[in-house]
Amino acid sequence: MLGRLCVCPLMPNPKIETRTRLLLFIHRYEDRKPTNTGRLATECLANSEVVVRGYDASPTPPFVPDASSRAVLLFPHDDATLLSAPAPGDPPVTLIVPDGTWRQASKVRNRVPGLRDLPCVALPRGPASTYRLRSEAHDHGLATIEAIARALGILEGVHVRYALERVFRAMVERTLWSRGMFDTSTVTGGIPMGVMRHDPRW
Repeated sequence: MLGRLCVCPLMPNPKIETRTRLLLFIHRYEDRKPTNTGRLATECLANSEVVVRGYDASPTPPFVPDASSRAVLLFPHDDATLLSAPAPGDPPVTLIVPDGTWRQASKVRNRVPGLRDLPCVALPRGPASTYRLRSEAHDHGLATIEAIARALGILEGVHVRYALERVFRAMVERTLWSRGMFDTSTVTGGIPMGVMRHDPRW
């Protein structure tokens, strides 16, 4: 999407190692969108996996829990409990995150075999989303990478959250800059040499 404005050079290298495993279930329509942020998170995290779902001719494979970890689904269903930091000696967490519109994400629990009986967790209320590339249907809604960053901030530490949020800010700000909607001097990570800003008057 961004060409020479791509945030790839700003991603952690090597990828961030975490005890928590991230499993992203992304809807096939969401996977096509240049404004998607779920895959951006997985590109920053070593212990992560992406499953694309929503193909009628190719059912999503069932989730099979690992006996050595505790699997939870990150979505604020009515029965969700607040995500909390693991206690010493607790097994590692497999954090399952749906990616798509709110409607698509809300159906993952029933659409993916093996997820229906998993406990759901929600994030504590925090600052509003800084995602300005799409409109948000819910006041407390977050971009997928924001939700992942806040969850891993609880499970792993704030250093993981801040690293993901920095890449996210760069993506948003560079995109807005390219549209003539953001000041060059304040773009996270700066603007690569030789890149031209799009003039919205053209």
